Amino acid sequence: MKTLKNLLILAAVFTTMQVSAQTDKETTTRLVNAKTLKFNATSAQPLAVADLNAVLSKMPGGLGGGGSIQLSGSSYDLKISKDSVEAYLPYFGRAYTANLNPNDSGIKFKSKNFTYKSEQKKKGNWVITIKPKDTKDAQELMLTIGTNGYAFLSVNSNNRQSISYMGYISDPADKK
Repeated sequence: MKTLKNLLILAAVFTTMQVSAQTDKETTTRLVNAKTLKFNATSAQPLAVADLNAVLSKMPGGLGGGGSIQLSGSSYDLKISKDSVEAYLPYFGRAYTANLNPNDSGIKFKSKNFTYKSEQKKKGNWVITIKPKDTKDAQELMLTIGTNGYAFLSVNSNNRQSISYMGYISDPADKK
């Protein structure tokens, strides 16, 4: 059921995004097969939309509404290499346990002990499932990548509500 929901969201994303591709099909396939890529997050979709909207609507400027938060101005990403996974992503939503360090908010970790499973679907899209074994919070990351490089990342956590990110993949060797 969760996979169906993610695929429906992904389909909606691809129909509303710009026509121009971030990468071509060959580059996308090369990055996935090499297990070396960088997911660049451009927006976040927290599950706690009603709670988040209630807080944001009380802020100056009336920022509430929509459920999608644009991530401009910062470089939020997920770096995947053969021997490590490194996440630097913001978190919006409900946490089930309090974080003792206020600087340790968001989804920030570096894992060297993880499982990586990639599967190509019928229409050429890729689904990558990563399960870090040496992080305290992230339980599973599911990255769905279209042939044009646009991607959808879903993060399931032990101590927080799930959150999803939309963005695109790139070659980590490219310094843009």
